[in-house]
Amino acid sequence: MGNGEARVRGLAARAGGWSARHRWAAVGIWVLFVVLAMGLGSAAGRADVKDSDQLKGETHTAAKIIEDAGIDEPAGETVLIQARSVGLKATDAEFRDAVTAVVRAVEGTGRVTEVTSPYDTKTISKDGRSALVQFDMRGEADTAGERVEPVLKAVEGVQEDHGSLRIEEIGGASMMKTFDDAFGDDFKKAEYSAVPVAFGILLIAFGALVAALLPVALAVTAIMATMGLMGIVSHIQPMSDTANSVMLLVGMAVGVDYCLFYLRREREEREAGRDAQTALRIAAATSGRAIVVSGVTVCVAMAGMLFTGLAEFEAMGLASLMVVAVAMVGSVTVLPALLSLLGGRVEKGRIPFLRRRKAGGGQDSRFWTAVLRRVLARPVISVAVAAGALLAIAAPALGMKTQQLTLDQEFGDSLPIVQTYNRLNDAFPGGSEPAEVVVKADDINAPEVKSALAGFRDRAISSGASRGPVEVRLHDAQNVAFVYVPLVGGSDLDRAGASLDKLRDEVRPATLGKVDGVEAPITGQVAGSKDFNDQLTGAVVPVFAFVVVFAFLLMLLSFRSLTIALTSIVLNLLSVGAAYGVLVAIFQHGWGASLVGAEGVGAIITWLPLFLFVILFGLSMDYHVFVVSRIREARLRGLATKDAIRHGVVTTAGVVTSAAVIMVAVFAIFGTLSMQSMKQMGVGLAAAVLIDATIIRGVLLPAVMALLGERNWYLPKWLHRLPDLTHDEAPGAVVAGFAARDDEGEPLKV
Repeated sequence: MGNGEARVRGLAARAGGWSARHRWAAVGIWVLFVVLAMGLGSAAGRADVKDSDQLKGETHTAAKIIEDAGIDEPAGETVLIQARSVGLKATDAEFRDAVTAVVRAVEGTGRVTEVTSPYDTKTISKDGRSALVQFDMRGEADTAGERVEPVLKAVEGVQEDHGSLRIEEIGGASMMKTFDDAFGDDFKKAEYSAVPVAFGILLIAFGALVAALLPVALAVTAIMATMGLMGIVSHIQPMSDTANSVMLLVGMAVGVDYCLFYLRREREEREAGRDAQTALRIAAATSGRAIVVSGVTVCVAMAGMLFTGLAEFEAMGLASLMVVAVAMVGSVTVLPALLSLLGGRVEKGRIPFLRRRKAGGGQDSRFWTAVLRRVLARPVISVAVAAGALLAIAAPALGMKTQQLTLDQEFGDSLPIVQTYNRLNDAFPGGSEPAEVVVKADDINAPEVKSALAGFRDRAISSGASRGPVEVRLHDAQNVAFVYVPLVGGSDLDRAGASLDKLRDEVRPATLGKVDGVEAPITGQVAGSKDFNDQLTGAVVPVFAFVVVFAFLLMLLSFRSLTIALTSIVLNLLSVGAAYGVLVAIFQHGWGASLVGAEGVGAIITWLPLFLFVILFGLSMDYHVFVVSRIREARLRGLATKDAIRHGVVTTAGVVTSAAVIMVAVFAIFGTLSMQSMKQMGVGLAAAVLIDATIIRGVLLPAVMALLGERNWYLPKWLHRLPDLTHDEAPGAVVAGFAARDDEGEPLKV
C-alpha cells in the first residue's frame, strides 16, 4: 500500500485496514457468523417472556401462583344479548328463547366448556334489557383465536333468527381473532415494506444499484444474525414478539445509516482524486471511527431499558443492543472488504436519469451552504429562534397524560367488536375487564377460608367497589380460588383504578387478610395497568440518569472536550422534548389528529415516553457523532473553528439528509397502522428524527458551536488524565501515514 502501510491509530481504522487486505477472509467470516447465529438460534428455539415475569408486585405474585399450581386459565368468552327496544326485557319469553338458542348453539360446536345461563349466574343488567351467556374455550388460551371461528358463526346464526335483539360475542379468543385478521397482516406488511422503502431512497441517493444494495444487505444480514442470537440469549433473558419488531426497526435504521456514512465518505474521497485504497483507508479512519463511537453510545442508551425491571422492556433493550452491536461490527469489518472487492464496480447499475449525481456526489449541498451562511453570520439570533421553536414544540409535553389505552382508544370505532365492548361496559360496568383475585390457601375448603371468600364477595359490593355479580371459581386440587370482581368505572380507568384501590386497601384486609396462610393478590387488566405504571414510574429516574451520564462520559472520552459532551446532551434532550410535544399535541390534544387518524385518543400509551427517550437518545447520536467528528477532523487539519463548522455540516448534509429520510420513511410506515400504540410510536420516532436532522444538526448545533468558538475544545487540566479515545486521523495524515504534529513534534490537539 505504499506509504499508507504505516500503522494508524484507532480500532475502526485497523479493522478496516485488515479487512481490505484480507477481503475474502473478512467476507467469509461474516457469512459464517450470520449462518452460525441463525442455525444455533433456530436449534435453541426462542424462550418468550412468561406472564409471571411480565411485572413485579401483585400481578407477578398472582401469575406465579397460577403457574406453580399448573392451572391453565382458558380464554373466556361472553355473548351479550340485548334488547333493541325499551319494552323488551330479559324476563320475556322471546328473550329467554334467544338465551336458550345461544346456549345450545355454542355447546353444539364442541369447542366450548362451562357454558352458563344468565338466569343461573344473575348476569342480567339493572334495567333488565341485557344479559350475558358466558363460557370458556377448550384448549390453550394462547391459541384460542384459531379455534373460535365456528363459535362466532353459531352466534351469528342465532342473531339472524332474533332481529329484535342484539346478540354479539366478545372475549379473549374473539378479540384475538379479530385483531389478527384486521391488523396482523397489516403489521407484517409494515415491517416487510421497510426494506424496499429504504432501498428506493438509497437508489435515489446513490444513483447506482450496487451502491444502494450494500447498506440494505448489511442491515438485513445484521438483522438475520441478531434474530439467531436472540434465540440463544432468550434462554437467559426471555424475548418477545414486541422485542423482535423493535429490533427490526432499530436494525434497519442503524444498519443502513452506518453503511451509508462509510460508503458516502469512501465515495467522496475517490471523487476528490484519491485512489481506491487510500479512499478506503480514509473512510475507515474517519467515518469508521464515528460509527464505533455512535454504535457504542447507542448500545449504552439501549442498555438503559435493562434497568426498568419490566421483562418486556428488558427484552426490547437487549434485542436492540445486540442488533446495533452486530451492525456496527459489520460496518467496520465486512463493508471495507466488500468495497475493496468491488472497487469501481460499486458504481455499477447506474440509473440513467440520476447519472449526473456521480460527478456531483461529493460537492457541498447548496441548500445547507445557504442556511449555514445565515446561521454562522447571526449565531445568537439562530440559537434564539431554533431553541425557542423547539421549546414551543416541547411545551405541550408538560401536560402529558399517560395510560394504558382502552380498547376503544386503541382501535376507535373501526371494528364492530369495539362497539360490542362499549355496549357491554355500559350495561355491565367493569364486566369486560374484571379484577381477578387469586386466592391461595393451605386448604381452600377450610371453613374460615370459605367464610372469608363469602365476606369478600359481599363486602366488594357493599363497599361500592363493584356492582356485582362477583363470581368465585374453586380449584380444589390446587387449593386455589379465582374471584372475579367487575369494577365500578368499567372502561374509565381512573374510576376503575379507584375501585381497585378500594378492593386492595379496604375489602381484602377486612376479609381474606384476616385468615392466616392465605395469599390473595389482585390482578386483571386494570390491576396490571396500575402495577405497570407504578413500576415504570419508579424506573424513570434510574434509566434517565444511566443513559445521560454514560452518554456524557462516552462523548467526553471520544472527543476529549467537556463542552462537546455537555452540548451533545442538551441538544439531544431538546430533540426528545420536541418529540414528546408533537406526540401530546396530536394524540392527547387532537391538534392535526385527523391527518394521522388519531381522533379521540386523548392520552399517550404508558410505555412510550421512556421507550422513545431511550431509542431517540441513542439514534440521534448517529447524526451528532458523524457531524461533530467531521467538524473536529477539519479543525485538526488547521481550519478555524467557524470554517471547520461550515465544512463539517455542509459536507455531511447529504448523507445526514439521506439517512434521515430513510429513518423518517421507515418509522412513518408504522404511523399508518390502525393500532394507536403503533401509530404513536411511528409518529413520535419520525417527528424526532426529522427535527434532529434539520433544526438540531442544521441550525442549532452550528450556531451554538459558532458562539462557543475555541471553547468547543475545552478540557480542564484535571481531566487530561482521562483515556484518549479520539484516534482521529485527518485525510492527509492517513495518506502520509503519520498524525499531524505541532512545532514540538507532538500530535496536534484541539
